[in-house]
This record gives sequence, structure tokens and C-alpha cells, in this order.
Amino acid sequence: MVEPGSDLLQPYRPGVDGPWTRREAAHLLRRVQFGASSAEIETAVELGLSGSLDRLLSVQPESAEFSANQALLRRSALDTGDIESLQAWWLYRMIGTANPLVEKMSLFLHGHFATANAKVQSVAHMAAQNDLIRAHSLGSFCDLLHGISKDVAMLLWLDGNANRRRHPNENFAREPMELFALGIGTYSETDIREAARAFTGWHVRKGEFWFNRLQHDPGQKMFLGNRGDLDGKDVVGLCLEQPACASFLAGKLLRFFLTPDPPDHLVEQLAASIRSHDFVLAPVLRELFGSRRFFSVKTRGTIIKSPLDFALGAHRALGCRANLQATAALSARLGQKLFDPPTVKGWDGGRAWITSGSLLGRDNFVAELCLGEGYGRIADVADLFGGRGQFDVPGIVHRAADLLLAVVPDSTVTGSLEGYLRRSRGGHGLRLRGLIHLIMTLPEFQLG
Repeated sequence: MVEPGSDLLQPYRPGVDGPWTRREAAHLLRRVQFGASSAEIETAVELGLSGSLDRLLSVQPESAEFSANQALLRRSALDTGDIESLQAWWLYRMIGTANPLVEKMSLFLHGHFATANAKVQSVAHMAAQNDLIRAHSLGSFCDLLHGISKDVAMLLWLDGNANRRRHPNENFAREPMELFALGIGTYSETDIREAARAFTGWHVRKGEFWFNRLQHDPGQKMFLGNRGDLDGKDVVGLCLEQPACASFLAGKLLRFFLTPDPPDHLVEQLAASIRSHDFVLAPVLRELFGSRRFFSVKTRGTIIKSPLDFALGAHRALGCRANLQATAALSARLGQKLFDPPTVKGWDGGRAWITSGSLLGRDNFVAELCLGEGYGRIADVADLFGGRGQFDVPGIVHRAADLLLAVVPDSTVTGSLEGYLRRSRGGHGLRLRGLIHLIMTLPEFQLG
């Protein structure tokens, strides 16, 4: 039930409920894309909250240069059959696209419909699934769920060809309920067996979906209280009709974009929005990203950055031209290998991102980035933080923390950073790179 009198998802009104400054704009951008540059934050401030949401949630035309470059990277991946090249292609899209929320949602849905090339063994099929997800990333979740149930990579991943009339295979039947639509505890083992019968004959032949009529069980089935000659399309449709479906999706969206442990009443509020918009995602996301709860102090700095948020956010904020292959390999070492999530559940996220090994890997990345070795070269740091002319230590620290940190550092941290700048030797550029290194190894930098 929705909490009586709750206004948590009511619109945030800048100037009434709180301010609209660089800090609010940066919070929005860090959550809905992979980091934010100073220029992007300024643009968001000028557009206001409503204008920023309009821009993020409407598809913008890509530049000719971006379109040409991403096409070349994709062609290289398909020609070579190299999954690392496909990872680099997607990273290029994440960093360079005019539609960053589309890529962020595509990553969310990649984890939701977790499919690993380790088993699929086809760059072409993984790319096609990625295209399908992207096409529906702000659109109809219903259409996406129906599409993914016939996706070749998914059918290979979940042993669709082994699902035959006389020997139904339950792998493909279980996952749409447990992981894609309903969640554990909302169906019975009988529902799984009957769904497996409904999906019999949904096979892959010559690299395409094929309905193998000879291997389909046409008999009567009882699924989620509904009896009939059901097929896979019917099963997907009945899953979408269950009240649990909107709640399951709402919980995952909230954990990805808002807070690691959303309260039940907030889940049900967002689920009600999902139902009212018939599972079309763009208006649901607008309500979430424009809500009072989204801009609440309790929400900020509560999500541990994924490896991609960590690395790409650093590149974007600092104006780096990223080494795509090196960054993809880094993300994999830190636990987030694109096109190869560890299990059918995707990535656990949250505290699972932080281990002694991954923290060391993150710190090493920061050190190499600041030195300009391996991962990319930082833009002119004096331009980033105003280090030209008079060296305004408090102002530089404030601007650097404002750009890089989701939470305001306390006076002890700020004092230590200012002390470093005053004591350090060398030119302005070297001192500012040292400041960046210190800030990006703070615990606060791990939070978004």
C-alpha cells in the first residue's frame, strides 16, 4: 500500500522545496549518466530541472563524428568476433553519445536481462540483444519483455533449443518469472513446469528465432491461474498482468537510481506509476528523477559507484579522452565485465563492488589517470578548477570537490586538501593533479 499522505514522489519544486544550483544539477546528471563535466552541469543549471529532464528523456540527434566513429568500432567488433572490441564500442557510446540516459538505462537492462557471451559465443548475437535493449530503454517494458523472450542470445543463454515437447527444459521458463518480471515467491513450481511447456518449440535456427511447431506442446496448460492452449507469448503477457510485475521492476529501478534499500511504500508508489503509464518507462523515470525524494539529502551519496560509473565518471568530469580498451579491461578486473555478467542474476552491485582488491584497483586507476598513463589524459586542470593567475586555494578546493564529489566534504577533509595545496611544490598543473588524486581516493568519491 502507498503510505497515506506520502509525497515522496511528488515533483521537486526548485525555489520552494529546495534550491536548483550546481549541486542539484550535478546530482541529477551523475545518477542518470556516467558522470558529469563542469560544462554539462552549467548547462543543466541554465535549463532548470524541467528543461534538463526534457533534454535527458527525449532522443537527441547524434553528431556525424560520433555516428561514424561508433559505426567503425561496431564493424570492427563484428568483423573480428572480438567481445573486447564490442565492449570498447559500447564504452564509446556511453562516453560520447548525445543520449546518456539511453545508455545508462541500457546498462541497467543489460544487468536485468543478464546474458553472458561466455556461453552465447557470438558477438553478433550479443550486439543484436544490446540493440534491442537500447531501442526500448525509454519505451515499453512490455514490448521489451516480449522481444527478449524471442532474442537469439537469450534463447542460447537459457538453453531454448533443449526445450522440447517430450522433455520440457525449465531454464527458459523460470528466468522470466524469477528474474525478469515477478521475483521469487510470486509463482509456484507448477507454474514453472507449465510455462516450460508453453515455451516448447521456441528455438534458434540459422542464427534466428524459429518456432519449431513439431516440438511445441499444444496441450492445455494451467499458468498463474489461467487455463488454455498457452504459448510463450501468453506466458509473458500473463506475467505482465500480475501486480507483482510492476512492483518487481519498481524495486530494481529504485535500487539502481535512488537508494540501495528502498522502503516498501516507495516501491509501491513507483509501481503505481509504472501501471498508470502502462509500463512505458520515460514518464516513469521523469516522475522519479523529478521527485522530492530524488533530491532529498537522504538520497545523495548513498549509492556505491559501479566500476563503470567510477571510471567513466572520472573521465567525463576531467575531460579525458578515454582509452576504451584499457577502461573496459579495468571495469572487468573491478567486477563489471560488459556482455559477461557473472550469473543469470546479473551484478549484485552495492557493497559487492567494494573489496580490498577492487579498492586497490580503483586507486591504481586514479594514479595512472592523473599521470596520464594508460587510461587517458586529463584536460587542462587549470581550466577545470581556476588555477590560472592567482592560486586561490580555498576556491580551487571548493570547485574541485563540487565537481568530483556527490557529498559535501567536512571541514577536516577540506582543510587537509587546502593544506596539501599550500605545502606542495611544483607548478600549478602538478599540484592540481595531486589534488585530483587525493580527492578521487577519498571514500566519498566511491559514492554517487
